Amino acid sequence: MPASSNFQEAIREAQSSALVGPNVVNKALPYVGGGMVLTAGGVLGGLTLMASSPGLFMPLFWVALIGNFILFFVAQNVARKSENSTALPLLAAYSLITGFTLSGIVAYAVNVAGVGAIGTATLATGITFVVASFAGRRMSDSVGQALTGAVGLGIIGLLIAMVVQIVGSIFVPGMFGGTGLELIIAGFGTILFVGAAFVDFYTMPRTYNDDQYLAGALGMYLTYINLFIFILRLIIALQGGGRRD
Repeated sequence: MPASSNFQEAIREAQSSALVGPNVVNKALPYVGGGMVLTAGGVLGGLTLMASSPGLFMPLFWVALIGNFILFFVAQNVARKSENSTALPLLAAYSLITGFTLSGIVAYAVNVAGVGAIGTATLATGITFVVASFAGRRMSDSVGQALTGAVGLGIIGLLIAMVVQIVGSIFVPGMFGGTGLELIIAGFGTILFVGAAFVDFYTMPRTYNDDQYLAGALGMYLTYINLFIFILRLIIALQGGGRRD
């Protein structure tokens, strides 16, 4: 029994030492919420511009999309170095511009499925967050590592499928431009990012120290933004809006 007790204690200590940042999740969550609020503001700004100056929207959309891509890597690099005073305004700008770039799909979803589609996607994303925050923190190492590996492979598969869809819809629109493929991709993406939501709560304390909370917040923010997008895509596809006739 003493040997067994010592072994169990050693296991607990090993698991505890694996936590690089035991408080990083709690420190990151307010910034994830703040990013979501800024994103919602960016969406409203984009929708307002589409209504008032539709001819100006697309040029600004492409500028914002390219600029946001560059801003992401800059903000991520700064946040990983724990330079939080510099990273915070960069991440705030990134969240706001991300919202602007999402206004197109939001407007399309409203046109195809009504305003209720936005509410459904938001509610589903929120419920996923609540469940993941409870269960993800309590996952065992075996489950957490297995799910992390599965999600990682799934993201690679999703990216390949999306590239095939884009290229195929250009050259063979009859085969790749229909609702069926979009429904499969949107459904798979939704399931994948639900899994990623659980993975975030498991991996963040094992990846980032407590001072890297903004880097962790950025990763979690991206998970829920992508989940929201794929839920919207799924709703649009179910309504037949993914069809490209």
